Amino acid sequence: MVKLKSYSVHTNQGPYLQINEDDAVVDLKNKLYLIFDGFGGSNIGDKAVAQLKESILKFYTKIGGDPDSTFPFYYSHKYLIEGNALVNSMHLAHANLKKENQQKDLSSRGGASCIAASLADSILTFASTGNCCGYIFRRGVLKRIVHPDSLEALSEDSYEIQFRTTPMSGFGLFDDLHLNVLEHKVIPGDLFVLMTDGAYSRLSNDEIKHIIEVADTNDGTKIDKINELANQRGNLDNQSTIFLQF
Repeated sequence: MVKLKSYSVHTNQGPYLQINEDDAVVDLKNKLYLIFDGFGGSNIGDKAVAQLKESILKFYTKIGGDPDSTFPFYYSHKYLIEGNALVNSMHLAHANLKKENQQKDLSSRGGASCIAASLADSILTFASTGNCCGYIFRRGVLKRIVHPDSLEALSEDSYEIQFRTTPMSGFGLFDDLHLNVLEHKVIPGDLFVLMTDGAYSRLSNDEIKHIIEVADTNDGTKIDKINELANQRGNLDNQSTIFLQF
C-alpha cells in the first residue's frame, strides 16, 4: 500500500476575473481528490461547482469502500469498488445539476469540467469530464495521463492550444455525462498533477517538467511558477492545480 506523502492545492480567480469558478479538494480521510473548472459566469459557474462538490463528496463517502453498496448508475468489474463509487457519485451529481438547470433559461445554466481521483491500496482511479488535464511525473519523465475532452483533440497542431480548450463534455448541460475512467498503479516517488486549463493550456510539457524539477522550491512555489508563466503568456482564466506526491 502506498501513502500520500505530501500535497499542495492552489485555486484562484486568475489575473483578471473577480469570481473563481474553479475549485480543488484534497480529502485525506477518504483519499479523494477533485478539481473543477466551472462555466456559466459569475454566480452561476461557482454555484454549480459548489453543488457538484457537495454531491460527489456526500455520495462517495457514503458508499466508497463498501462492497455491499448499491450502484444506481454504473458498475464495471474492471474497476475497484472505490472506482465504481466514484463514477456513480459523478453521475448522481450530474443528474441533480441537470435537473436543476432544466428549470432555468439557457443563460442561467451552470456546469463544470472535472477530474476526480480516488486511492485504494496502490491504485489511483481517475474519472474525468471536460477540459481538465492530469499528469504523472515518474523517474524524471512527465506524461499526460488524463486528456482533456475538448476541441484540442480535433487538431494535430499544438500551437496556441488555449484557443481550443472548449470542453466537449461536462457536468450539468449535456443529456449524458461522458466520463473517461482509468486506473493507475502508484509507486513510491510518483507525483500526480491535476490542472484546469487556466494553468496548463499555455505551457508545454517540457516547461511544466522543468518547473517540477526545480529542487530548491516546494510544491506550492512550483504551482505559483506555473501560474505566473501562464499569466505571462496571456491567461485570462481561473487557475487550479493539485500536486499529489507519493
